[in-house]
Amino acid sequence: MSEPVVTRFAPSPTGFLHIGGARTALFNWLYARGRGGKFLLRIEDTDRARSTPEATGAILDGLAWLGLDHDGEAVSQAARAARHAEVAHQLLASGAAYKCFSTQGEIQSFREAARAGGRSTLFRSPWRDADPSTHPDAPFAIRIRAPREGETVIADRVQGDVTIRNDQLDDMVLLRSDGTPVYMLAVAVDDHDMGVTHVIRGDDHLNNAARQMMIYRAMDWPLPVYAHIPLIHGPDGKKLSKRHGALSAAEYRKMGYPAAAMRNYLARLAGATATPNSSPTNRHRRGSTLTASARRRRGSTSRNSTTSRAAISPRWRMLRCCASWRGSCRSPALRPFRTPGGPCWKRRFSASGTEPGLSRNLLTRRHSSSTYGR
Repeated sequence: MSEPVVTRFAPSPTGFLHIGGARTALFNWLYARGRGGKFLLRIEDTDRARSTPEATGAILDGLAWLGLDHDGEAVSQAARAARHAEVAHQLLASGAAYKCFSTQGEIQSFREAARAGGRSTLFRSPWRDADPSTHPDAPFAIRIRAPREGETVIADRVQGDVTIRNDQLDDMVLLRSDGTPVYMLAVAVDDHDMGVTHVIRGDDHLNNAARQMMIYRAMDWPLPVYAHIPLIHGPDGKKLSKRHGALSAAEYRKMGYPAAAMRNYLARLAGATATPNSSPTNRHRRGSTLTASARRRRGSTSRNSTTSRAAISPRWRMLRCCASWRGSCRSPALRPFRTPGGPCWKRRFSASGTEPGLSRNLLTRRHSSSTYGR
Protein backbone atom coordinates (compact mmCIF):
# COMPACT_ATOMS: atom_id res chain seq x y z
CA MET A 1 0.00 0.00 0.00
CA SER A 2 1.39 3.41 -0.97
CA GLU A 3 2.31 5.96 1.67
CA PRO A 4 -0.43 8.53 2.40
CA VAL A 5 0.23 11.93 0.84
CA VAL A 6 1.04 14.74 3.26
CA THR A 7 1.64 18.28 2.01
CA ARG A 8 2.17 21.50 3.90
CA PHE A 9 1.97 25.25 3.50
CA ALA A 10 4.61 27.11 5.52
CA PRO A 11 4.24 30.91 5.35
CA SER A 12 6.25 33.41 7.37
CA PRO A 13 4.03 35.78 9.41
CA THR A 14 5.92 38.91 8.42
CA GLY A 15 3.15 40.35 6.23
CA PHE A 16 -0.14 39.62 4.49
CA LEU A 17 -1.04 36.48 2.55
CA HIS A 18 0.38 37.27 -0.90
CA ILE A 19 -1.53 35.80 -3.85
CA GLY A 20 1.65 33.91 -4.75
CA GLY A 21 1.54 32.29 -1.33
CA ALA A 22 -2.18 31.66 -1.71
CA ARG A 23 -1.48 29.87 -5.00
CA THR A 24 1.19 27.70 -3.35
CA ALA A 25 -1.26 26.85 -0.57
CA LEU A 26 -3.92 26.00 -3.15
CA PHE A 27 -1.60 23.65 -5.06
CA ASN A 28 -0.69 21.83 -1.84
CA TRP A 29 -4.34 21.66 -0.78
CA LEU A 30 -5.47 20.33 -4.15
CA TYR A 31 -2.73 17.71 -4.33
CA ALA A 32 -3.47 16.40 -0.83
CA ARG A 33 -7.26 16.53 -1.06
CA GLY A 34 -7.27 14.93 -4.51
CA ARG A 35 -5.38 11.92 -3.14
CA GLY A 36 -7.13 11.54 0.19
CA GLY A 37 -4.09 12.88 2.01
CA LYS A 38 -3.43 15.56 4.61
CA PHE A 39 -2.79 19.27 4.13
CA LEU A 40 -0.85 20.75 7.06
CA LEU A 41 -0.12 24.34 8.06
CA ARG A 42 3.13 25.50 9.64
CA ILE A 43 3.79 29.10 10.65
CA GLU A 44 7.50 29.79 10.16
CA ASP A 45 7.84 32.40 12.87
CA THR A 46 11.52 32.00 13.70
CA ASP A 47 12.19 35.64 12.76
CA ARG A 48 10.84 36.96 16.05
CA ALA A 49 11.70 40.58 15.23
CA ARG A 50 9.49 40.65 12.13
CA SER A 51 6.83 38.05 12.94
CA THR A 52 3.60 39.49 14.32
CA PRO A 53 0.34 38.02 15.61
CA GLU A 54 -1.51 40.33 13.21
CA ALA A 55 0.28 38.79 10.23
CA THR A 56 -0.46 35.29 11.50
CA GLY A 57 -4.13 36.24 11.82
CA ALA A 58 -4.15 37.67 8.30
CA ILE A 59 -2.73 34.42 6.90
CA LEU A 60 -5.31 32.30 8.73
CA ASP A 61 -8.14 34.61 7.62
CA GLY A 62 -6.96 34.51 4.00
CA LEU A 63 -6.81 30.72 3.93
CA ALA A 64 -10.24 30.49 5.56
CA TRP A 65 -11.72 32.91 3.00
CA LEU A 66 -10.28 30.84 0.14
CA GLY A 67 -11.72 27.68 1.71
CA LEU A 68 -8.31 26.02 2.12
CA ASP A 69 -8.90 24.05 5.32
CA HIS A 70 -5.90 22.38 6.95
CA ASP A 71 -5.70 19.22 9.04
CA GLY A 72 -4.90 19.51 12.72
CA GLU A 73 -3.56 22.55 14.52
CA ALA A 74 -1.19 25.01 12.89
CA VAL A 75 2.42 24.30 13.93
CA SER A 76 4.62 27.12 15.25
CA GLN A 77 8.19 26.67 14.05
CA ALA A 78 9.59 28.89 16.81
CA ALA A 79 8.02 26.64 19.45
CA ARG A 80 10.10 23.72 18.12
CA ALA A 81 13.52 25.35 18.56
CA ALA A 82 14.57 22.79 21.18
CA ARG A 83 13.86 19.94 18.75
CA HIS A 84 15.89 21.68 16.02
CA ALA A 85 18.84 22.07 18.40
CA GLU A 86 18.51 18.41 19.39
CA VAL A 87 18.98 17.29 15.78
CA ALA A 88 22.01 19.59 15.37
CA HIS A 89 23.67 17.97 18.41
CA GLN A 90 22.80 14.51 17.09
CA LEU A 91 24.62 15.34 13.87
CA LEU A 92 27.56 16.67 15.89
CA ALA A 93 27.74 13.47 17.94
CA SER A 94 27.64 11.29 14.81
CA GLY A 95 30.44 13.21 13.10
CA ALA A 96 28.17 14.54 10.35
CA ALA A 97 28.67 18.03 11.78
CA TYR A 98 31.48 19.82 13.59
CA LYS A 99 32.20 22.75 15.88
CA CYS A 100 33.28 25.95 14.14
CA PHE A 101 34.94 28.66 16.24
CA SER A 102 35.36 31.16 13.40
CA THR A 103 33.89 34.54 14.35
CA GLN A 104 31.68 36.67 12.15
CA GLY A 105 34.51 39.16 11.85
CA GLU A 106 36.90 36.48 10.56
CA ILE A 107 34.36 35.21 8.05
CA GLN A 108 33.62 38.73 6.82
CA SER A 109 37.35 39.50 6.44
CA PHE A 110 37.83 36.32 4.41
CA ARG A 111 35.00 37.22 2.04
CA GLU A 112 36.19 40.78 1.55
CA ALA A 113 39.69 39.54 0.72
CA ALA A 114 38.25 36.91 -1.65
CA ARG A 115 36.18 39.50 -3.50
CA ALA A 116 39.18 41.83 -3.78
CA GLY A 117 41.27 39.00 -5.21
CA GLY A 118 38.55 37.74 -7.57
CA ARG A 119 38.27 34.42 -5.72
CA SER A 120 35.25 32.46 -4.55
CA THR A 121 33.67 33.81 -1.37
CA LEU A 122 32.55 30.32 -0.33
CA PHE A 123 33.82 30.02 3.24
CA ARG A 124 35.80 26.90 4.11
CA SER A 125 36.05 26.61 7.87
CA PRO A 126 39.54 25.80 9.19
CA TRP A 127 37.86 23.88 12.03
CA ARG A 128 36.32 21.18 9.82
CA ASP A 129 39.15 18.70 10.38
CA ALA A 130 40.78 20.28 13.44
CA ASP A 131 41.88 18.07 16.32
CA PRO A 132 39.37 18.46 19.19
CA SER A 133 42.32 18.99 21.53
CA THR A 134 42.95 22.31 19.77
CA HIS A 135 39.43 23.60 20.36
CA PRO A 136 39.40 26.82 22.39
CA ASP A 137 37.07 27.49 25.31
CA ALA A 138 34.87 29.83 23.27
CA PRO A 139 31.42 30.01 21.68
CA PHE A 140 31.02 27.90 18.56
CA ALA A 141 28.57 27.30 15.76
CA ILE A 142 27.67 23.82 14.55
CA ARG A 143 28.23 23.28 10.82
CA ILE A 144 27.26 20.29 8.70
CA ARG A 145 29.98 18.47 6.76
CA ALA A 146 28.98 19.09 3.17
CA PRO A 147 30.34 16.70 0.54
CA ARG A 148 33.31 18.18 -1.31
CA GLU A 149 33.25 15.92 -4.37
CA GLY A 150 30.63 14.69 -6.78
CA GLU A 151 27.20 16.14 -7.44
CA THR A 152 23.84 16.50 -5.72
CA VAL A 153 20.84 15.79 -7.92
CA ILE A 154 17.46 17.24 -6.96
CA ALA A 155 14.80 15.03 -8.55
CA ASP A 156 12.18 17.72 -8.97
CA ARG A 157 8.73 16.85 -10.31
CA VAL A 158 8.34 20.25 -12.02
CA GLN A 159 11.86 21.40 -12.85
CA GLY A 160 13.18 17.95 -13.75
CA ASP A 161 16.54 16.72 -12.45
CA VAL A 162 18.57 19.68 -11.18
CA THR A 163 22.28 18.99 -10.67
CA ILE A 164 24.47 21.01 -8.30
CA ARG A 165 28.21 20.45 -7.96
CA ASN A 166 29.08 19.64 -4.36
CA ASP A 167 32.10 21.91 -4.42
CA GLN A 168 29.60 24.78 -4.68
CA LEU A 169 28.00 23.85 -1.35
CA ASP A 170 29.38 25.29 1.88
CA ASP A 171 29.39 23.70 5.30
CA MET A 172 26.07 25.24 6.26
CA VAL A 173 25.60 26.48 9.80
CA LEU A 174 22.97 24.44 11.66
CA LEU A 175 23.16 26.04 15.09
CA ARG A 176 24.46 29.56 15.68
CA SER A 177 26.97 30.34 18.41
CA ASP A 178 24.12 31.70 20.55
CA GLY A 179 22.38 28.30 20.35
CA THR A 180 19.59 29.31 17.94
CA PRO A 181 18.83 27.07 14.95
CA VAL A 182 18.95 28.39 11.39
CA TYR A 183 15.97 28.37 9.04
CA MET A 184 17.37 25.61 6.82
CA LEU A 185 17.67 23.17 9.71
CA ALA A 186 14.26 24.06 11.12
CA VAL A 187 12.51 23.44 7.78
CA ALA A 188 14.11 20.03 7.24
CA VAL A 189 13.41 18.85 10.81
CA ASP A 190 9.83 20.10 10.79
CA ASP A 191 9.04 18.56 7.41
CA HIS A 192 10.37 15.21 8.61
CA ASP A 193 8.66 15.29 11.99
CA MET A 194 5.35 16.35 10.44
CA GLY A 195 5.53 13.43 8.02
CA VAL A 196 5.54 15.63 4.92
CA THR A 197 5.83 13.43 1.81
CA HIS A 198 5.59 16.14 -0.87
CA VAL A 199 7.25 19.55 -0.60
CA ILE A 200 5.45 21.79 -3.10
CA ARG A 201 6.74 25.37 -2.98
CA GLY A 202 8.02 28.25 -5.10
CA ASP A 203 11.07 27.71 -7.28
CA ASP A 204 12.93 30.43 -5.37
CA HIS A 205 13.48 27.63 -2.81
CA LEU A 206 15.02 25.24 -5.35
CA ASN A 207 18.62 25.72 -4.18
CA ASN A 208 17.48 25.24 -0.58
CA ALA A 209 16.52 21.67 -1.44
CA ALA A 210 20.17 20.66 -1.95
CA ARG A 211 21.08 22.01 1.50
CA GLN A 212 18.09 20.42 3.21
CA MET A 213 18.84 17.11 1.51
CA MET A 214 22.21 17.09 3.30
CA ILE A 215 20.38 17.08 6.64
CA TYR A 216 17.98 14.33 5.54
CA ARG A 217 20.82 12.11 4.38
CA ALA A 218 22.98 12.76 7.43
CA MET A 219 20.03 11.77 9.66
CA ASP A 220 19.19 8.79 7.41
CA TRP A 221 15.67 10.10 6.83
CA PRO A 222 13.70 9.30 3.64
CA LEU A 223 13.64 12.25 1.25
CA PRO A 224 10.32 13.90 0.42
CA VAL A 225 9.20 14.44 -3.16
CA TYR A 226 10.19 17.94 -4.28
CA ALA A 227 8.10 20.04 -6.66
CA HIS A 228 9.18 23.65 -7.12
CA ILE A 229 6.51 25.60 -8.94
CA PRO A 230 7.22 28.78 -10.93
CA LEU A 231 6.65 32.16 -9.32
CA ILE A 232 3.95 34.59 -10.43
CA HIS A 233 5.25 37.48 -12.53
CA GLY A 234 3.53 40.68 -13.56
CA PRO A 235 2.77 41.59 -17.20
CA ASP A 236 6.23 43.17 -17.45
CA GLY A 237 7.85 39.80 -16.76
CA LYS A 238 9.17 40.84 -13.35
CA LYS A 239 8.39 39.16 -10.05
CA LEU A 240 4.98 40.22 -8.80
CA SER A 241 5.22 43.15 -6.39
CA LYS A 242 3.20 46.09 -5.11
CA ARG A 243 3.77 48.06 -8.31
CA HIS A 244 1.50 45.57 -10.10
CA GLY A 245 -1.50 46.43 -7.90
CA ALA A 246 -3.26 44.58 -5.09
CA LEU A 247 -1.33 41.65 -3.71
CA SER A 248 -3.00 40.31 -0.59
CA ALA A 249 -5.98 38.01 -0.36
CA ALA A 250 -7.54 40.52 2.04
CA GLU A 251 -7.34 43.30 -0.55
CA TYR A 252 -9.08 41.24 -3.21
CA ARG A 253 -11.70 40.21 -0.69
CA LYS A 254 -12.41 43.86 0.17
CA MET A 255 -12.76 44.70 -3.54
CA GLY A 256 -15.50 42.10 -3.89
CA TYR A 257 -13.68 39.26 -5.61
CA PRO A 258 -15.51 35.95 -4.96
CA ALA A 259 -13.36 33.39 -3.14
CA ALA A 260 -14.45 30.59 -5.50
CA ALA A 261 -13.44 32.67 -8.51
CA MET A 262 -10.05 33.47 -7.00
CA ARG A 263 -9.44 29.77 -6.38
CA ASN A 264 -10.37 29.01 -9.96
CA TYR A 265 -8.09 31.73 -11.31
CA LEU A 266 -5.10 30.73 -9.17
CA ALA A 267 -5.60 27.05 -10.04
CA ARG A 268 -5.44 27.86 -13.75
CA LEU A 269 -2.42 30.12 -13.36
CA ALA A 270 0.04 27.27 -13.64
CA GLY A 271 2.80 28.86 -15.67
CA ALA A 272 2.45 27.86 -19.32
CA THR A 273 2.33 30.52 -21.99
CA ALA A 274 -0.05 30.59 -24.90
CA THR A 275 0.60 31.33 -28.53
CA PRO A 276 0.70 34.98 -29.70
CA ASN A 277 -2.79 34.53 -31.15
CA SER A 278 -4.37 33.40 -27.86
CA SER A 279 -7.75 34.96 -27.33
CA PRO A 280 -8.50 36.24 -23.83
CA THR A 281 -12.21 36.08 -24.62
CA ASN A 282 -12.11 32.38 -25.48
CA ARG A 283 -9.82 31.53 -22.60
CA HIS A 284 -12.10 33.16 -20.08
CA ARG A 285 -15.55 32.28 -21.30
CA ARG A 286 -17.93 31.29 -18.52
CA GLY A 287 -17.78 27.62 -19.42
CA SER A 288 -14.04 27.49 -18.71
CA THR A 289 -14.42 27.84 -14.96
CA LEU A 290 -13.81 24.84 -12.72
CA THR A 291 -15.84 23.97 -9.65
CA ALA A 292 -14.09 22.96 -6.44
CA SER A 293 -15.22 19.35 -6.85
CA ALA A 294 -13.97 19.27 -10.44
CA ARG A 295 -10.56 20.55 -9.37
CA ARG A 296 -10.31 17.88 -6.68
CA ARG A 297 -11.31 15.18 -9.18
CA ARG A 298 -8.60 16.29 -11.59
CA GLY A 299 -6.08 16.24 -8.80
CA SER A 300 -7.02 12.69 -7.86
CA THR A 301 -7.30 11.09 -11.27
CA SER A 302 -4.23 12.32 -13.13
CA ARG A 303 -0.51 12.48 -12.57
CA ASN A 304 -0.04 16.18 -12.60
CA SER A 305 2.53 18.93 -12.82
CA THR A 306 2.80 22.60 -13.52
CA THR A 307 5.18 23.90 -16.14
CA SER A 308 8.57 25.24 -15.04
CA ARG A 309 8.02 28.66 -16.68
CA ALA A 310 7.01 31.71 -14.69
CA ALA A 311 3.27 32.31 -14.45
CA ILE A 312 2.20 35.68 -15.88
CA SER A 313 -0.56 37.51 -14.02
CA PRO A 314 -1.86 40.51 -15.98
CA ARG A 315 -4.61 42.38 -14.20
CA TRP A 316 -7.14 42.05 -17.03
CA ARG A 317 -6.93 38.27 -16.87
CA MET A 318 -7.72 38.11 -13.19
CA LEU A 319 -10.58 40.55 -13.56
CA ARG A 320 -12.05 38.73 -16.55
CA CYS A 321 -11.70 35.28 -15.01
CA CYS A 322 -13.27 36.35 -11.72
CA ALA A 323 -16.02 38.32 -13.46
CA SER A 324 -17.01 35.16 -15.36
CA TRP A 325 -17.86 33.43 -12.10
CA ARG A 326 -21.55 33.19 -11.30
CA GLY A 327 -22.78 35.94 -9.01
CA SER A 328 -19.63 38.06 -9.23
CA CYS A 329 -21.43 40.78 -11.19
CA ARG A 330 -22.51 42.16 -7.81
CA SER A 331 -18.98 43.47 -7.34
CA PRO A 332 -18.59 47.00 -8.82
CA ALA A 333 -14.91 46.26 -9.47
CA LEU A 334 -15.78 43.35 -11.77
CA ARG A 335 -18.96 44.48 -13.52
CA PRO A 336 -17.21 46.29 -16.43
CA PHE A 337 -15.32 43.10 -17.26
CA ARG A 338 -18.37 40.86 -17.58
CA THR A 339 -18.75 41.44 -21.32
CA PRO A 340 -15.80 40.63 -23.63
CA GLY A 341 -15.25 43.55 -25.98
CA GLY A 342 -16.63 46.09 -23.51
CA PRO A 343 -14.83 49.42 -23.22
CA CYS A 344 -13.02 48.54 -19.99
CA TRP A 345 -12.01 45.14 -21.36
CA LYS A 346 -10.67 46.61 -24.61
CA ARG A 347 -8.76 49.34 -22.87
CA ARG A 348 -7.06 46.90 -20.52
CA PHE A 349 -6.14 44.45 -23.25
CA SER A 350 -4.96 46.95 -25.85
CA ALA A 351 -2.82 48.75 -23.29
CA SER A 352 -0.94 45.59 -22.42
CA GLY A 353 -0.73 44.11 -25.90
CA THR A 354 -0.72 40.37 -26.56
CA GLU A 355 -0.18 38.68 -23.22
CA PRO A 356 0.70 35.08 -22.41
CA GLY A 357 -2.40 32.97 -21.89
CA LEU A 358 -3.39 30.60 -19.15
CA SER A 359 -1.70 27.30 -18.59
CA ARG A 360 -3.13 23.90 -19.15
CA ASN A 361 -5.25 22.38 -16.39
CA LEU A 362 -3.74 22.55 -12.94
CA LEU A 363 -0.95 20.01 -12.53
CA THR A 364 -1.38 18.40 -15.96
CA ARG A 365 1.32 15.93 -16.89
CA ARG A 366 4.41 17.55 -18.40
CA HIS A 367 7.02 14.83 -18.65
CA SER A 368 6.70 11.10 -18.27
CA SER A 369 9.39 11.25 -15.56
CA SER A 370 8.29 14.56 -14.05
CA THR A 371 5.00 13.92 -12.33
CA TYR A 372 4.04 14.68 -8.76
CA GLY A 373 2.77 11.35 -7.53
CA ARG A 374 3.45 7.74 -8.26
